[in-house]
Amino acid sequence: MTLEPVHMHKISDLAKRIDRSFDVEEPKTATDIYSLLEELKLDGKVILKAVDRLFRGIVRTELMAQGEDPYPVTYACDSGSTNPRTYDSGLFVDFCHCGLAATPTDLDILRCRTIVCAAYSSSQRVAMQATSGWETFDEGLGRAKLVTIAPDELKRKAPDMVHSFAMYLAESEHILFMKDRMKPESFFIMDGPIYPKQLMYWMVLDDEEVKIRQNDNARKILQNYIDIMDHFMEKHMPLIGFVKNPTDVQIMDSVRKKKEFFDLPWILDSQFFKNLLSPEKVGISGQGHDERNSKNSGKNGRYNGSNGSRNTYITYTNWFLQPNRFYERLLNGTSPLAAADALQQKLRHTFSPEDYALCFFMLYVPYKDIVFKVEAPYGLIKDDFLRMQITRKVLFELSLHGFPLTLTKADHLAKIRKVERDEIDKFFESMNPDTTYNDTRWGNFFEI
Repeated sequence: MTLEPVHMHKISDLAKRIDRSFDVEEPKTATDIYSLLEELKLDGKVILKAVDRLFRGIVRTELMAQGEDPYPVTYACDSGSTNPRTYDSGLFVDFCHCGLAATPTDLDILRCRTIVCAAYSSSQRVAMQATSGWETFDEGLGRAKLVTIAPDELKRKAPDMVHSFAMYLAESEHILFMKDRMKPESFFIMDGPIYPKQLMYWMVLDDEEVKIRQNDNARKILQNYIDIMDHFMEKHMPLIGFVKNPTDVQIMDSVRKKKEFFDLPWILDSQFFKNLLSPEKVGISGQGHDERNSKNSGKNGRYNGSNGSRNTYITYTNWFLQPNRFYERLLNGTSPLAAADALQQKLRHTFSPEDYALCFFMLYVPYKDIVFKVEAPYGLIKDDFLRMQITRKVLFELSLHGFPLTLTKADHLAKIRKVERDEIDKFFESMNPDTTYNDTRWGNFFEI
């Protein structure tokens, strides 16, 4: 043991000094801020506004799970990555493998896969031969492609860009590959955000060191995501992006800039929503009693996880429309149509630009103490019935399984394990993987 009792005692002493600085009963800051979100403006632009009305909801998981599944047929897409691999030759490479899972299980759907390898070298002497089209395998059910980033397109951010190209191209191409195989009455879940935000940012930014906006594959990726939204909006089929670890800061950043005299303790939007959606803040509207004052409550009105009360509920917000600006200041919009230069104006789209704007709502699962974000395009969410059905489906999945079941299946299907990543390294016979001290220190101890 590295830390002995005397060390832990001192750490405890330091921690208590911090812990005692925070009041158990927090002020109404979260509730007061929430009222601003009915329409949040900054510099004359609407940053965020409620779709329909502003509210916080709460559902009993037991009752919700006993109800009828709004969409019994569900599909989910996920991609597994080797993560960017670097070699002593200066090569950066990432393999991404994408699959689609279904509930009920569909083996024909499951067998179809898309693999993309993205590669970059800063050397002008290296001529990697990218594939001109898709190479098929496994009796035509699998497709593979090698894409490259030219030496003059990157002077930094090589690992990030190689990963973005591999992941976003594999994901978007596989969804388009499979879209007509999905049943029209189904529900579709994307793992993570519905748009390639990081790639969009660098496509908009005029940076001499990251010039991917001239790359045909980068433009193809943006067009793919527009085509995906077009398909689902044309068919009126529900599509969501399920964000497991939301890291946005836009709402808190905008409120802070408005200088509304709030004592704002949060940096991340998710921290704010966790506070706002805590069961003791939301209350039990329409349930006949207030859980905060019931015998199931813990000290100071807080829920005691040991008696199961936190397992009873899921809390959530209304939907929000986010028409302008991601958390990145230079991205003046929330869809691949955000950029206004001639390059982006070449992108095809069927619906009005507003229909591609990002919408979302937040959920808090008390017994996991986790906040999730659910995204969808405005073209779907503006339909009152479809918005209600999407919300109900997500609440049903979390109430019954704690996490979307089909998305869990997709994660297991697409994951590239460490033993497989190490095997891929061996395929590069003429070069050795770059290793760091941590590679030799930790080895395979923490991952299989």
